[in-house]
Amino acid sequence: MQNDYTKPSVSIAYNEKTINLPFGKISSFEEFYVDFGIEKTAHFFRIKLTIHPKERIILQDLELKFHRNYLLHERIFCNGFQSWSESKEFGLDENIFKIKSFFTSKFNLQGDNQIGHIPRGKGLFHSWTYSYIRSNEDFDFVGSLSENNAFTIIQHDTKSNNLSIRKECHGLQLNHSFPILDIVFLKGKGSSIFEQYFKLMNIEKPSAPPLTGWTSWYNYYTNISEEIILKNTNAFVEKGIPIDVIQIDDGYQKHVGDWLNIKPSFPNGMRKLAMSIKKRGFKAGIWIAPFICEEQSEIFKNKRHWLVKDRQGNPLRAGFNSIWKSWFYVLDFYHPEVQKHLASLFFVITEKWKYDLIKLDFLYAVCINPPPNKTRGQVMSEALSFLQNLLKNQLTLGCGVPLGSAFGKFDYCRVGPDIHLKWEDKKLSLLRHRERTSTIASLRTVLNRWQLNNNAFQSDPDVFILRDTNHRLNFNQRTTLLTINILLGNLLFTSDPVENYSDEQWAEFKSIFKWQKSEVSHVEEVEKDRFVIHFENDNLNFLAFCNLGNKKAIFPFNKIELELEPFESLILENK
Repeated sequence: MQNDYTKPSVSIAYNEKTINLPFGKISSFEEFYVDFGIEKTAHFFRIKLTIHPKERIILQDLELKFHRNYLLHERIFCNGFQSWSESKEFGLDENIFKIKSFFTSKFNLQGDNQIGHIPRGKGLFHSWTYSYIRSNEDFDFVGSLSENNAFTIIQHDTKSNNLSIRKECHGLQLNHSFPILDIVFLKGKGSSIFEQYFKLMNIEKPSAPPLTGWTSWYNYYTNISEEIILKNTNAFVEKGIPIDVIQIDDGYQKHVGDWLNIKPSFPNGMRKLAMSIKKRGFKAGIWIAPFICEEQSEIFKNKRHWLVKDRQGNPLRAGFNSIWKSWFYVLDFYHPEVQKHLASLFFVITEKWKYDLIKLDFLYAVCINPPPNKTRGQVMSEALSFLQNLLKNQLTLGCGVPLGSAFGKFDYCRVGPDIHLKWEDKKLSLLRHRERTSTIASLRTVLNRWQLNNNAFQSDPDVFILRDTNHRLNFNQRTTLLTINILLGNLLFTSDPVENYSDEQWAEFKSIFKWQKSEVSHVEEVEKDRFVIHFENDNLNFLAFCNLGNKKAIFPFNKIELELEPFESLILENK
C-alpha cells in the first residue's frame, strides 16, 4: 500500500471522552467546533487545525494517525526533547530505552521519561518537533511549523505501520480559540528539506557570525577565579590567536540563583573583569541559569513564594546536580516578582557589567509544570520571548532548551549533551539516561542534528579538548571531537588551560580557522557509529571519515578500502 499522508484519522480526547473527526472538514459539537487548513503543493503537504470552544473544556490529547509502510532498510531519526537529549537515527529493529527507574527522581524531568503515554518498546519510536525516515539520501520528513502553543510528538509504530502526530496538551483548560496544530510533510534530499522547513516557519538564516572562543567549564568547572580567566585570556593575546569570546561559566556566583552574589575569587567584580576581557580585544561572555535556584541560595531560603510548587505544595525539584551537591528548583516565571527580578538581573549583566554573550542554561525547567490554562509549549515560548526582549542587544546562547522552542530564538544554541572527560561513562550509560554527560552521545547528536546549523541558529556542539591532562580521552578521540565540532558547529569553544599549550597544540588550535569556513552538503551514517561528512573548503571537495566505535572500521573511498583505527577521524580531498 502506497504511503498517503492526505487521509489521516483524527481524534480529540477532552472532558474524559474521545471523539473522531472527519479530516479536512469543519466539525461542530456541543462543547466546541474544529476547523482545518489544508495546503497541498508539488513540494509539501501542510495541515493546520484550530479548536474553538463554545464553553470551557479540558483537553487530554489530540492525535492524527497516518498509514505508513516502514521498510527494513529505512532509518528513523528521533529528535530528543531538548538540547542535551541524545538524538540519532534508529533501525527498525532497535528501540529507545527508558531511564532506569531507580534514578528517575534525579534525572526524570530533564527529558521525556515522566510522560507516561509515550509508547516504548522494540519498533516503537518517538521524536519531538520533527522527524524523518531516510532511505539512502531520500528523506520522508514531517515537522511542526510551530511549537508556540503545544509541543509536538511524532510517533512511529513500525509493527503496525502507523505514523502518529500528537500534541502535548494533557490537562489544558481551554475557553478560547486555540490553533493547536501546524505540521508539514516534505520529501527530498536532506539539506534542501531543512532549508524548506525553516523557510515555511519564516525563520531567516541567523545573522550572528560564527565564533571561536574559550570557556571556563570543562577543565576548571566551578573552581574558577578572576586570575584563571585572565591568565587564559592573556595567553591568546600573547600568541596572537584571533578568537572572539572569553566566556565565564558556572562558578563565579556563590550559589546558583544568586547571580549578583559574587565569590571572593573575583575581587574586582564582574564588570571590571568584562572590561579587562574587552580591552584585550575579545567579547565577554557569561553563563546563567535564569529559571532555577539551588537549596543554598537566598531565593530558596527567603523567596519560597517565587518557586513553582509540586502537588504537595512543596518547591518543585527540577533535578539534582552532583557538582553543586544540591537539588535545584524552578522559579515561577508568571509570578510578577520573578519577572521583575529577571528584568533587574539582566539589566545589571548587560548595562552595568557590559557582557556581550549571555549563555542561558537549564531552560527546560521553566516549563516542567505549566499552569492549568497553558501547555508546556506555551510556557517555554513565552519565557523565551521574555528573555529575547530583555537581551535584544546581546548575543544569546541557549542550552538545556527544547529545540523546537529555540528555533529562531537564539543566536547560538547547544545541539547535543555535555561532553564527558571520558568517551563514555559506563555508569551513566547503564542508566539509559538520554541527557547524560557523554562524549560519544554528544557527537552522535551533533552528527544527526547537523542540518540545524545556520538554519535554526548557529549550532554549539560543545567544547573540544587538546590538552594532555585532566581527562581520559586518547589522541584519536580528541581529534575526532575536534573534527566533528569544527565542521558541524559555528560556535567553537575549548576549556583547556591554554597558557600551558605546547607549540604543537597551538598549531592544532590554529587549524580550526581553516576548516571553520567549510560548507557541509550532507552527513551519512554508513554503519553504526561510522559517519562520513561531505563538505567543501576553499573550492575543493573533502570527505571526513569518522569512526566513533571502539573497533577498526573500513570505509570505501575512491575504489579502495580505507581502514580507520578505533575512534579515529581522517579528512581527505575527494577528487
